[in-house]
Amino acid sequence: MPESSDPRPLPAHIAAQLRSAGGSEDTGGQAWEGRNLGEGTSHTHLFPDDDGAAAPGIAAALAAWREGRASESEVVAALPGIRVFVSIVAEVSHSEITEHGLVSDKEADMALVSLRTADGRKALPVFTAVDELSAWNSQARPVAVDIRKAALSAVQDGSDLLVVNPGSDPAFVVRRPAMWCVAKDMAWTPSYADLSVDDAVLRAALGMELIVSARTEPGPGINGKRSDGALLKGGATGPELVIVLQLTPGLTQEMVQATIGQYQQKLVTEPIMAENVDSLGLRLTA
Repeated sequence: MPESSDPRPLPAHIAAQLRSAGGSEDTGGQAWEGRNLGEGTSHTHLFPDDDGAAAPGIAAALAAWREGRASESEVVAALPGIRVFVSIVAEVSHSEITEHGLVSDKEADMALVSLRTADGRKALPVFTAVDELSAWNSQARPVAVDIRKAALSAVQDGSDLLVVNPGSDPAFVVRRPAMWCVAKDMAWTPSYADLSVDDAVLRAALGMELIVSARTEPGPGINGKRSDGALLKGGATGPELVIVLQLTPGLTQEMVQATIGQYQQKLVTEPIMAENVDSLGLRLTA
């Protein structure tokens, strides 16, 4: 194909970006020389002696969890007081060409990155080390915050989960009740090991003659999984808690459905279920 004698011109904003690349000025025409690009950033301002590495306690807890030696309770117990990084990306909403022919970003929105889990829930990714964030998204800006502030932000933003170090094998998920405890600086007990949850499950069954017993057990989706297939102790997003109801034998389908409906209505009046249980399933036994 013959070469065109009239090549198509580049768009103005692309041409301006090429002219500014590697120059002595930024896209607004301001000189780079003399600027301080480290001191005073969100990282150094809040944590001046921070080298960006993971705190030893949480690094050890996560390593032990991934090796199958630690439970999710031990990982969550290592979170209070640590610094984490959240991921911020700039979304330019308005640009213009300056008199120097450069692109000047007049308006930009700073967006906190969030995730969606497989079941559609919103999650806030947090990173224990700046290298973890950079490996996950090299374009994102790391902003250092206390883990409690990150948890509070997640709650206010409507997130149900914290995901610690997404991209690692595997990431560790902090469920909503644990996230609330981190935000409130309180100790956390998983619902499947919480005696107050057991009491509420039994209390809801009191006075119901067709229920023989009611108990709880860990749900089928609590355990994380490494890429080699090894199951870990908690840290996943699946069903967390199962209520096992034993009913009187010989009930009709209508009687079973009516009994379950009445039990569920009583259970939702127990505040501890909403506060301490992330996800719930029900299993019937004869």
